[in-house]
Amino acid sequence: MTTAIRDELRRRLALADDVPEPALTHAVEEGDTPAAVLVPLFLHEDELHAVFTRRRDDLRRHPGEISFPGGRRDDDGEPLDATALREAEEEIGLPPDAVELVGTLPPVRTFVTGYVIFPYVGLIEAGREWVISPQEVALVMELPLRALVESRAQRPITRRGFTFDADTYLVGDHLIWGATARILGDLLARVAPLIEA
Repeated sequence: MTTAIRDELRRRLALADDVPEPALTHAVEEGDTPAAVLVPLFLHEDELHAVFTRRRDDLRRHPGEISFPGGRRDDDGEPLDATALREAEEEIGLPPDAVELVGTLPPVRTFVTGYVIFPYVGLIEAGREWVISPQEVALVMELPLRALVESRAQRPITRRGFTFDADTYLVGDHLIWGATARILGDLLARVAPLIEA
């Protein structure tokens, strides 16, 4: 990745004044579960891509959904960036030392399961071979940000017998919605000039 793109991503994603780690307590309410995800980005053929996972269909929470690698932190003392990096290594075999953290995005709540998700954006090299956790992950997807921008639309989603309209992204048969779509929407808004370039 070029130094210019790396510096611009750092500038656009720096959130030290928005959500520093000490501010966790004001973002998490009683009953919420803190979690963190890694938003891995890489440059391929001069185009930014993001890495997503499709969760297994037999999982108890968020089965079959597309998400960024991540999960709950192990204990109250674990820094959230460490949670994101640990989960990415556990789920897709991405070692922490292969990730350059460049920023964060605002936390997002899940409405049904009570998580507060803190997204950390990291740069990785293109062409990685993924080692997926067979207990959690069904598939790893590398999707170009430009295609995600072009696919954004309100679509009907049916879950637990209810149908509702939601912001979604659809690339091929990969439908992204919910908390991941909200994280993605914020990311795409912040890095829009780099996608259009």
